[in-house]
Amino acid sequence: MQKILILINDAPYGTEKAYNALRLANGIGKAHENVEVRIFLMADAASCAVANQTTPNGYYNIERMLKFSIAKGAAVKICGSCAEARGLKNVQLIEKTELSTMAELTDWVVDSDKVLTF
Repeated sequence: MQKILILINDAPYGTEKAYNALRLANGIGKAHENVEVRIFLMADAASCAVANQTTPNGYYNIERMLKFSIAKGAAVKICGSCAEARGLKNVQLIEKTELSTMAELTDWVVDSDKVLTF
């Protein structure tokens, strides 16, 4: 099974990097069931995993996009020190996301066939 790691570094809103990364992840999840998608949220992207996001009608919602990725089998990890630095360590996160470490990211990078950075 091919393994693809998508590393997101940017905030959920304000730019479209997280949006485009999740569009890709969800496209892979829809079209390629035999591909394992891994998503690692770093820096301001740690905010992507905060639960209960509210966006205006007609505007994309990163929480919904992440939940779709998870429903399609993607694993989602969040840099623990990045989350802590942004005051997110004790905030409610999207179900099935988990705080992680650089050691786990390192393992994912080495074990993945492709690493894409947004």
